[in-house]
Amino acid sequence: MAVAMVSGSLAATVHAVCTTNELPFSAKPVFAFSPSKICISPRLRLYSSKLPITCTQASLSAAVEDGINPETEDIPTPKVIIDLDSDPEATVVEITFGHRLGALLDTMNALKNLGLNVVKANVFLDSSGKHNTFAITKADTGRKVDDPELLESIRLTIINNLLKYHPESSAQLAMGAAFGITPPKQEVDVDIATHISIVDDGPNRSLLYVETADRPGLLVDLVKIISDINIFVESGEFDTEGLLAKAKFHVSYRGKALMKPLPQVVGNSLRYFLRRPSTEEASF
Repeated sequence: MAVAMVSGSLAATVHAVCTTNELPFSAKPVFAFSPSKICISPRLRLYSSKLPITCTQASLSAAVEDGINPETEDIPTPKVIIDLDSDPEATVVEITFGHRLGALLDTMNALKNLGLNVVKANVFLDSSGKHNTFAITKADTGRKVDDPELLESIRLTIINNLLKYHPESSAQLAMGAAFGITPPKQEVDVDIATHISIVDDGPNRSLLYVETADRPGLLVDLVKIISDINIFVESGEFDTEGLLAKAKFHVSYRGKALMKPLPQVVGNSLRYFLRRPSTEEASF
């Protein structure tokens, strides 16, 4: 699924989402998850079709693991968490699917094919099931991953492997509608599912929470929208939980926490671009 990014000037964006005219924006938006800044032009169009997703038609027999029958057991909610905060040297990825996940060797090999190294792996159990965590760095630099497009590739690669080796997860994941063998039984209304909040996280940054309906390319879209209004994304966490995506970003403006009216502008911009297509058509 290709997701075209909305381009245009900052003035057009603010006109569409907020009536505030006096905004202290500088000329160019900047995005980075690390001190090494990655610049994204407002006119850049990013397409999720570049990401490595293939449609898999695996047999349901591949999902029977550790004596679990997917037809008789309750299917847990798959979760994929990409965490850039907990480890200063690596990007931490956590995968949970009840007690159904094995060693995930195929997933680790798929990540290596993206030019990544899995420097550390860990498995722990709790009441929600088996949690598989990986510490990932870029093979060419040995540094943590901070490129939003590569982070989205990691996310979709992991979900693709879930759909391949656990096809019963297809009905539990938003991606199952596009790439799985069984689409989700329910659809999430993005207008209802979207929740956005911003709170101060000290004098120099704010914490932005976004919850919305999941779809391919969403991580790239969120970062692009925030960067287009000149908000600096320092680090964050992106969680895929079944049909929903939950993002937590540490953000700042000129090295300070977001002051009024910036939180309103950020919230309105995100809601504007995440809304349903039917809402967009009806607004003209």
